[in-house]
Amino acid sequence: MSASSKIVLVTGCSAGGIGFALCEEYAACGCKVYATARKLEAMEGFKHPVERLKLDVTSDENVQEVVKTIIEKEGRIDVLVNNAGVLSSGPIIDLSMEEIKRAYDANVYSIIRMCKAVIPHMAARKSGTIVNISSLQAHIPTPWAGIYASTKAAMQSLTETLYMECTPLNISVVLVVTGAVRSNLSNNRLQTFAGLPENSLYKQFLPNILERISVSQGADSMPTAEYARRVVGASLQAKPPRSLMLGGKTLMYRVLLWLPRSLTLWLLWRRFSRATP
Repeated sequence: MSASSKIVLVTGCSAGGIGFALCEEYAACGCKVYATARKLEAMEGFKHPVERLKLDVTSDENVQEVVKTIIEKEGRIDVLVNNAGVLSSGPIIDLSMEEIKRAYDANVYSIIRMCKAVIPHMAARKSGTIVNISSLQAHIPTPWAGIYASTKAAMQSLTETLYMECTPLNISVVLVVTGAVRSNLSNNRLQTFAGLPENSLYKQFLPNILERISVSQGADSMPTAEYARRVVGASLQAKPPRSLMLGGKTLMYRVLLWLPRSLTLWLLWRRFSRATP
């Protein structure tokens, strides 16, 4: 099947983010693209023809409704990109259980919802590709991002299991381990970060926590368009790779993975706990 005939569904497509760039690149390759986000107005500005649908990936009913809409119109979904997710920043014990549950719902349970809705249709045709956008944090967590890291670790485990379980269905499953990529995600989180509770044991580390939120937007961050080009190119191959690692800081993480774990954790604690000028 040529790229120009493929039907692509992407979640988490607000302007300025990775999902938005992925939609542009898929459309540029000739695919019929369905971009989704919780708010339609958040997806303004596409340069290529892209269909927009409202989707809250934390809603079972909304997920089923959107997938049904696309299947009824197109007859199939060839590529599903699970990109939607939220950051959750701060010391683990300072985060409310409500925020922690929201992070798992958006970053982990949404993957299961989307796959439960889409895989049966792909299986009926013995064809399809699922792309899950993960993070370097799935491999090695850092201080002040533990909940986010744990959701990505769970996503990685789910993705690798899906890779095996989708083998008899002839469905490809691709894990994209994402490093530093330019997007609005960190800035949006900085705007919504409410600070630390009055009784926090970590008040002295507030500058480090704020730095950690924005660390992915440094000079070594990969341009979003380049990231999208490489992800889309890989996912449209006849036999997509099982995994990709893309973005800034990926080389550093590859080195850290070779070090004794205690040394790696010590280095990351030192990096994100030192006094700021």
